[in-house]
This record gives sequence, C-alpha cells and structure tokens, in this order.
Amino acid sequence: MAIGHVLQVDELSFGFGADKLFEGVGFSLSTGDRLALVAPNGAGKSTLLRLLGGEFVPDKGRVVRRKDVSVGYYRQSHETDEALVEGMNIGGERGEATVMDAFLSGFAEVVKLRHQLHEARESLGAAAEGRDGDLALARLAQLEDAYHLAHGDDLERKIEILADKLGFHERDLERPVRSLSGGERGRLRLGTVLAGEPDLLLLDEPTNHLDIETIGWLEEHLRAYRGAMLVVSHDRRFLDRVTNQTAELGTRSFRTFPVSYGRYVVQREEELERERALVERQQAFVDKTEDFIRKNIAGQKTKQAQSRRKMLDKLDKLERPEDVWAEASKLRVRFSPAARSGDIVIEVSGLGAERGGRKLFAGLDLLVRRGDRIGIVGPNGAGKSTLLKLLAGRGDPQLDVGNVRRGTNLQWGYFDQHLGELDPKRTAVQEIRSVRGDLNDDGARQYLARFRITGDDSLRVVGGFSGGERSRLALAKLLLEPRNLLFLDEPTNHLDIPACEILETALASGFDGTLLLVSHDRQFLETVTTRLVVMRDGNAEVLPGGFKEFGERRVVPAAADAEVEALGGELGIGWTTSDKSTAKSSRSEKPPAKAPVSNDDAQKRRDFEERRAAVRDLEKKRRRVEELEKGIASLEVELTGLRAALLDDPKGDWAALAEKAERERASSRTLESMMDEWSRLSEQVTEGAKARA
Repeated sequence: MAIGHVLQVDELSFGFGADKLFEGVGFSLSTGDRLALVAPNGAGKSTLLRLLGGEFVPDKGRVVRRKDVSVGYYRQSHETDEALVEGMNIGGERGEATVMDAFLSGFAEVVKLRHQLHEARESLGAAAEGRDGDLALARLAQLEDAYHLAHGDDLERKIEILADKLGFHERDLERPVRSLSGGERGRLRLGTVLAGEPDLLLLDEPTNHLDIETIGWLEEHLRAYRGAMLVVSHDRRFLDRVTNQTAELGTRSFRTFPVSYGRYVVQREEELERERALVERQQAFVDKTEDFIRKNIAGQKTKQAQSRRKMLDKLDKLERPEDVWAEASKLRVRFSPAARSGDIVIEVSGLGAERGGRKLFAGLDLLVRRGDRIGIVGPNGAGKSTLLKLLAGRGDPQLDVGNVRRGTNLQWGYFDQHLGELDPKRTAVQEIRSVRGDLNDDGARQYLARFRITGDDSLRVVGGFSGGERSRLALAKLLLEPRNLLFLDEPTNHLDIPACEILETALASGFDGTLLLVSHDRQFLETVTTRLVVMRDGNAEVLPGGFKEFGERRVVPAAADAEVEALGGELGIGWTTSDKSTAKSSRSEKPPAKAPVSNDDAQKRRDFEERRAAVRDLEKKRRRVEELEKGIASLEVELTGLRAALLDDPKGDWAALAEKAERERASSRTLESMMDEWSRLSEQVTEGAKARA
C-alpha cells in the first residue's frame, strides 16, 4: 500500500454464483480524495461499497485499508435499522436507546457516562437526607467531573447542532430510536456516520431522505470534510458539488476520471470514441490481412500469406469498449395522446391540513391552469405529499379544510413515492394487465421492455424487485393510459441517472398536460417546473417562475462559530457548523466548559494569526499556480507527440498502439484536471491580491 493511501483496491472481482457483477476493479483513495462511484441500477455499486466496508469477501483481489483508518459507512437500505436500535443501548440499565445515544454511538465512554449521570441524578432525587444523600451527591459530583473531562458537554452541544441540521430538534433528542419513522431513521443513520468524523466515508445514496435545504447543508459539510470519501448518488448536482473524481463501474471495465460528474460525462464520450476508433482501425487491418491471405494462400505469395496468418493468430484482439450506460439509456418514456382538459384544471381556496395534531399548512389559494408545471418544495414534514394528495382528491375530509374544485375532461394519474399502487404478490406482467386487460402476456412483456424490465424479470413477483425496478414498473403502469394531468410524488427517488434524465426530458418536452410534483432533485425541478409552491412553518406560498428562477432554497453555512471551532480542535474533530443561533440556543441550556476569552489583546492576536495564515495560504497558492503552469506546458508537448504517434501506421503492433492510446487518455485527463485547478487557484490568487491591496 502506497504511503498516504487511506484505501487501496487491487483487481477486485465479485459475483453471485455464475453471475459476475464486476471484475478487475482497482483504485486508491488518499486523504482529501472525493470519489463519485457511478453506474446504472443493478451494476453492483452497493455491493462494491459492502466489499470496501468489509461486509462481503471478494471472489478475487483485495481491499486494504491503512491500519489506523476509521471508516464511516452509510447504507441506503433499512436492513441495519434493527442493529441501530439494539446497538445504541449502551449502559442498558437506563432502558431504550435514544436519538442522542445514537448520535453519540461513536463515543462509547461519553454515552456510558451520560447514562450514569442520568441514573445518579435519579438516585439523588430518591435518596433520603443524611448519609445516603451525601453519598449520592458525591457520586453525582464525581460523574459530572468525569463527564466534563471527557468533553461530554462540548460534544453534546456539537451533536445538537448536527442533529438540528438533519431535522432533529432539541425535543427529539430524547425520543426512543424505535419511535422514529423510516425517513427519520435514515437521517439518524447518516448523522451517526457524520458525527464520528471518520478518516474514510462510504456514502450510499445519502440524499434519499433529505429535503433540498438539508442537501445543501450536507454539501457544505462534506466539502469541508478532511478525510477520504466515496459517494454513490443519483443526484447529479450533489455529485458535482462534493466530489473531485469519478469512477464508472462496469461488468468488465472500471474507469476513473480526475474530474467531477459533469466533466466526466464529456470525457467518457471522448474516451469511448477514441477506443472505438482504435478497434475499428484494428478490424480494418485484420480484414485487409485476411483478404490478402485468401487471395495468396495458394499462389506465388504463399509464404507471405502463411506468415500473415501466423501474425493474425498471435494478434492481441482489442475488445470493443464497454458502454455501461448504453442499456440504461434505452428507457423509453412516451405519453399517449390525451384529450384536451379545460383551461382551469384545479381551483383551490382556503386549503389547510393537519396530521397528528399538528397544523401543516392553512389558507392556501391556488389556481392551476392547463399546461402548468408546479413543483412543491419545502423541508421534511412540511406537508408536501399531503398537499399533493389533497389536490388529487386523496385527502382526509375530517382533517382537511378548504375547497378543491377540479376542471373538466381530466384524465389524471398519481405516482406514489411509496409505490403503494403496486401489488407485491403480482408479477410485472400481471400488474400491466390489471390496467390493460386487452394486452396478452407477450404484449405486456414488449411494453415492459420499454422500461428496462426484460426477459424473465417480467415474470418475477413485484415483491422481489429492487427499488429501481419497482419505480420503473410504477411509471410503466402510470403511462399505460392517456393522461392530461399528472401528480408525481418523488418520482426519481429510486431511478438511476439515465432514467432521471430521460424522465425529465420526456416531461419537459414530450408531455402536453398539467403537472404537479414533489421532488428534492434540484436538477429535475429546474428542468421541469414553471411555478412553485413553497411550504415552510405552517405556510404555503405560491411563487411565479420555476425552480431555476427561484434559486436553490438551501442553508448556506456561515463562518464557523468560534467556540464550536475551538471545541473541535480540542477534541481532534474537524467539525463544520453553520448555524450560530442553534449553537447559542444549545449553550443556553448548559454553561460553557470554558469562559470565552474576549479581551482586546487576545482578539488582536487572533486577527494577526488569521492575517498571517491568509498570507501563507496565498503564497502557497501562488507557488502551486507556477507548478501547474510548468506541468501544463510539459503535458501539452507530450500530448502533441502522442496524438501524432496515434496517427502513424501501427504495422501490426496493436499492443504498442493501445498502450499509446491509454497514455494519451491518461494525459488528457490529467491535463484537464490541472487546467481546472489552475483556473480556480488563479482566480483565488487574483482575488486575494486585490483584497490585500
């Protein structure tokens, strides 16, 4: 394992029985690397993360982690929920694990002391005056000192800030883990991983249970993270913001690119084109040689023909490059022509709803016209899905107020984010025929193939489908009949990137009807919506313009709170915080461990240290810019020579040509990465110089 590597993966292969998922996977991660792992659904991304996390044993190859490396692994599935519930019951005499216990689970000593403190306070309250009371008081004082020395109070304050960002308020921290909903458990599991600040983060679809603002906060938190990170996500904008490398997983190929997702899309196409051209050149050479052999094997040039046949027998044939997205891009979303609806589709006045004794929203007035594409956005728990159900006539008359009037000639369909429209006991073919009984089995299977449900998969029961397969089946079922009004609740949740892109393109340019949707996919919202309903704090506000005009409603972290930053230094945890008000409210409950230094001398020294650090940082960036300029010039010369060599006749030495092509690809990637870094740092140096002028 090379020095500085946190993780090293060599020639990794894995499959289930005879089905090989992937082979020859190799890469390394060092501190500061942020790798996006991309591939279609079913390619084995989650399986690869399990191998890296030590849950699976590879068929071949090895995974080596540096000896002292701590690993934080966030799984997208809920199969570990019970382990989460059981595993948090540290010092179990107190009873059930709470949300705070879960967040502190990486700090066993603090959790144990916290439980003991709780028990000591209860014992003190129950103790009689006299010797028993004195002993209980002494025990409590001893534990409070131990808790202070373990930085328990400081850690709790920071956990409260982190928990608040993930949607857990102060009142939620003492809730039993068992009482949480599925979405809340997902956010809690993410929080427990982030709380420990591990050296290596493995994140499998971390944005699935987050609203738009929380995703924005998570992006900033991960951008400030100092370790190594590997992320699987179908959120294209999230990948662009938090990663600086991209790896593409195929069945027989594993490609890495030193750029974020958006640049990867361009680079991979260029790379595939070069590889296809190389294969075609070799095939043309083979065809020409075989033609020569056929014409001369029995003539005067027999020896030459035999020599060329031996050469072909020894030729290392180049394989056509694997395009992992080719099959995934075959999803065909087409909307059947529907009748024209009335100009007024839905008219809402004074609409309100409450659930669980809590008011979600009230007083909403909304006029939906034919052709509107309205996105409903807001924090988790604001009532987005409830509002969509009310508009679709699926509300609860006993809990809802206001009027919803629907227009004429509506042909509407509803996509449920929980996929409740599907019967888990039916096969995919039976699901299709439950809507279109006129289709025979063959017709249903042909239709399902448009949604990448092919072969024997169409005869499997829905209960055995993955989340992505269920989502595509639900979409297929929805589009069986003409629709001029669609209600879509998180339609991209389980779709892979090509499916998201195909659906958003179809809705934006191929659907003539009216659309109301709930989504946390910002790219999807930006492409599709023309108006927004923004829900927050019991209000629902209708705004003109789509998500693109509205901008991203996300929490942008401010400068880190000085006390919390100092606490992070004491504990050796590189925390980032973005909400001073949260920190202040947390501190109001408990006095700080240390009185803040606020005299003028200390402030002047801090200012001086900050200025000195800024000067050093600026000088470091200047030197790096100079290094990059020299490296870029050298690489450009090297690339010019390589590209000229690729145009030469290989004279049968295809291995050498393939090696040159690989060097050219690697150099091209490196050059583009260096150019990006040069551009970014040059701008920072210029701005820094202006600021100091």
